[in-house]
Amino acid sequence: MSTSELGPSAPAVPTGNTYDKYGSANPVVRRLMGGFERALDQLLGVAAPDSVLDVGCGEGVLTARWATRLGPRRVVGLDLDDPKLHAEWDKRRRENLEFRTFDGQDLPFADDAFDLVAAIEVLEHVPDPRHTIGEMRRVAGRHLLVSVPREPVWRMLNLARGAYMRDLGNSPGHVNHWSRRAFLEQVADHGEVREVRSPFPWTMVLVAVR
Repeated sequence: MSTSELGPSAPAVPTGNTYDKYGSANPVVRRLMGGFERALDQLLGVAAPDSVLDVGCGEGVLTARWATRLGPRRVVGLDLDDPKLHAEWDKRRRENLEFRTFDGQDLPFADDAFDLVAAIEVLEHVPDPRHTIGEMRRVAGRHLLVSVPREPVWRMLNLARGAYMRDLGNSPGHVNHWSRRAFLEQVADHGEVREVRSPFPWTMVLVAVR
């Protein structure tokens, strides 16, 4: 999941959770992440992309998995220029995988440059999600794949475990908050919602843009 902010006027600093959800030994976290990853794999299978851009790829955990799954097909991970991210990227090199840095307003790719453009746990961080999704749609040839925490469930779970109490359970860096319905309305403005998954406590959507 991403640790970056992308969009107009975004500060060029990583943000968000630093907790390693993918490598956690906590049985509850492992169960939740298992559901998340299964749903994500299902939607990637439905899309069957010829190429992938992972916007806000963070440490590149998912990006590298997708590169392995896609074999020789092109996969690009995009995030901010940060030494910690570079160190993580160096651990996950693949022949068909490229990591690139970016801190501007518009994605540095041509229209329809990738078959599928993903933003996994990113849009809750960006100051202008409509702009970010619009840019993703511009460079996507067929599909968008996006996920966000489901609110207010996410904050309620944080409060239940005693986390971020002063911020009423809001995770660091979360500036946008969507219910399942509100997020579907947000992405429906940019294409046809093809598939929806709700692995607890997230909303995950595959959008056809052509």
